[in-house]
Amino acid sequence: MSITAERRTALVGEYATAPSDTGSPEVQVALLSERISNLTEHLKIHAKDFHSRRGLLMLVGRRRRLLDYLRRKDRSRYEALIGRLGLRR
Repeated sequence: MSITAERRTALVGEYATAPSDTGSPEVQVALLSERISNLTEHLKIHAKDFHSRRGLLMLVGRRRRLLDYLRRKDRSRYEALIGRLGLRR
């Protein structure tokens, strides 16, 4: 259900903007997207798990706020990120 350490370092390495970058919006959104996809798969199996559903909605809201921030600050980085992640907006 959670992200393994290897997957986490792979995502950080793939979306980092600098060699020691772990906190940029791109990295945070990529990690949240991975957690969201894992929870979505969990909820397909366990449809009545409402506690996990609430956690999923909170993660989606956090990702949305980070994407809104990135869109306000740098439109080109925002568009590149949603293109790489395959998000709708």
